[in-house]
Amino acid sequence: MISGQSVYFTAPGQVTIRSEMLAPPGVREVLVQTTLSAVSSGTESLVFQGLAPENMELDANISSLRGNFRYPFKYGYACVGRVTMLGPGVDNEWQGRRVFAFNPHESHFIASLDALIPLPADLTDEDASFLANMETAINFIHDGAPLIGESVLVLGLGVVGMLTLAQLARFPLTHLFALDRYPLRQKIASELSNVQVLNAEDPAIVSDLHNALAAHGFASRGADLVYEISGSPDALNLAINAAGYNGRVVIGSWYGRKKSVLDLGGSFHRNRIQLVSSQVSSLAPEISGRWTKERRLALALQALHSLHPGEWITHRFPFTQADQAYQQLVLRPEESFQIVLTY
Repeated sequence: MISGQSVYFTAPGQVTIRSEMLAPPGVREVLVQTTLSAVSSGTESLVFQGLAPENMELDANISSLRGNFRYPFKYGYACVGRVTMLGPGVDNEWQGRRVFAFNPHESHFIASLDALIPLPADLTDEDASFLANMETAINFIHDGAPLIGESVLVLGLGVVGMLTLAQLARFPLTHLFALDRYPLRQKIASELSNVQVLNAEDPAIVSDLHNALAAHGFASRGADLVYEISGSPDALNLAINAAGYNGRVVIGSWYGRKKSVLDLGGSFHRNRIQLVSSQVSSLAPEISGRWTKERRLALALQALHSLHPGEWITHRFPFTQADQAYQQLVLRPEESFQIVLTY
């Protein structure tokens, strides 16, 4: 048996480290020793606060995330590690290989080869820890399908929002806006090219956006495409009001048990606004004939090479201090961008 440790969510606002014994890897399985894991600022904040629906599956598409959000449970989906033991039928070339896994925060774990993504030698552990969120960002872009010359607005500049913004900055858009309340996030966004950063604390934000578009010949009609990635249900009304006639609003936020009260009696009704649900566990049906998860992950790895988001890590906590990491995430979000656990 192999000794390991795991982070368990045990109650709202509480996590603990538990020791566990692992059986040796089976056929076509390996043992991975984690070196770094990224904390999801959106999803894991809801999980830590007890705002995830108890009867909802953790993730039906990820083998390491079976069960539901009923305490106690393990969670997390961004582990970088190294293969340290091979099971029967595994080629020796896997020994010592660096890999990424959609796995909870654990010091060691058993994984099938199909569940691991080998990492290129020139990609750092820090950059690789953003892989899951980069895949999500690419999924948002696929679902929003921005067109050349459009105006696009991203609401919410957490990690996924920033990665989405960074990829959109590569498109030939007429204008790209970014909106957030925290100066740290505004600063990171301002360092990207072709982005106009707006302050979410500005009460005249919608009129400011429309005026900025009017200055570029858009006749104050609003944005063509809006991404709501803030995690705040209240932001969905702002997204609807910021969209122009027949505009698309891609809802990438997961609100958990937080309720959204929508005002659908105004611009939504008159302007034929389209609301698009986007979630990375599946691919949009209209592109599934050409795209696979493997192709999307390969693109995400390539995007990490050019962006180097590891520079955005603001806090590193030893794995055994996971409780402090989550307290930082929830109580001081204005200071935090990407938090990682080290092993």
